[in-house]
Amino acid sequence: MKLGVIEMAMTLNQCEGMESKLADLLLAPETASAKVKAHVAECGECQKNLGELRATMTLLDTWEAPEPSPYFMTRMNARLDEVRQEPREGWLARLRARMLLGPQLHVRPVAAMALTVVLLLGGGAYLGISNWDQPAAPKPGQAAVVQDLQLLDNNAKLLDQLEAISSNEN
Repeated sequence: MKLGVIEMAMTLNQCEGMESKLADLLLAPETASAKVKAHVAECGECQKNLGELRATMTLLDTWEAPEPSPYFMTRMNARLDEVRQEPREGWLARLRARMLLGPQLHVRPVAAMALTVVLLLGGGAYLGISNWDQPAAPKPGQAAVVQDLQLLDNNAKLLDQLEAISSNEN
């Protein structure tokens, strides 16, 4: 009893992912591996699935597409002309009709170009704004300590100027 359950579990583990391999075995048997062929020869479930695939492919081979109506394109073009002739309200409706019904007007390239321009302008504006807060770059020969001392000296001069202004006002 336990041996049958173990064998069943092992078979299920081996059968996982066999759907695509069965299709390959059916469509191009020369490319299927020997391991897959051996598994299908031993496994009843996979043999059943392969038989169902064969039956489906045989049925699909017998199917024929119906012939289209000879007047379909004529009726379709007449209906498009009717819709184009209908009066439109406002410039937005005319623009929409021209984009939807116009002769071979492709909107995707225009939309892609507009999006590119918007991204470039937005990115340029962001870079321009984010660089305003940046202090001037230090001179190549100047050490960071020297730059810090110069900033402190400029701050001290500014404080002296503010104190002088405030003492003049009093």
